[in-house]
Amino acid sequence: MWPLNDSSVWSGLVCGLMFGWVLESAGFGSPCKLTGQFKLNDWSVLKVMLTAIVVAAAGLAGLQSLGWMEADAVFVPSAMLAAAAIGGLLVGVGFAVGGYCPGTSVVGLFSGRIDAAVFLLGLLAGTWVFADLYGPSIQALMDAAEVMSGDTVSEVLNVSPWWVVLPLSAALVGVFVMGQKFERRSQGPITAEQAVAGAQAQH
Repeated sequence: MWPLNDSSVWSGLVCGLMFGWVLESAGFGSPCKLTGQFKLNDWSVLKVMLTAIVVAAAGLAGLQSLGWMEADAVFVPSAMLAAAAIGGLLVGVGFAVGGYCPGTSVVGLFSGRIDAAVFLLGLLAGTWVFADLYGPSIQALMDAAEVMSGDTVSEVLNVSPWWVVLPLSAALVGVFVMGQKFERRSQGPITAEQAVAGAQAQH
């Protein structure tokens, strides 16, 4: 259905508006949600992210099983473990300190949050510094520990993608069960209304 099946700027605009509306409606435009996850008070972020991963993985595996999509139809970047580990550590620290990820900071900015604007400025500055300092030494670090046998888990293990979907699904169930236990100890997850009002101090 147009414009969702259109590869032009219109599909990106419509999907982006829908995504932003959902994030803001769920309270994800507030730093309370993300910092609540790191404090183990609110597991909404991990639940949403892991659910999206499982749905996408199952959908791709299903399309491949039905022969409706080739395995190489989706771009998968090279698996560079050293770069992923270092980048993940830095991003995680940034999430915990700043209270935003790149996507939620944009939502927070358009919600009128000053801290989201500052976070975005820091993100842009960090990107500029990395591009300015980029050289052979950084490239060598990025190329370290590259997985040569494949870029996906199913390729490396030479198994069906469904054998990856199954443990991911089990992990999703575990996250929901564990998250509910932690959230009950802290009077439940932060609601969208509480997040907008800045309920971090209450949790």
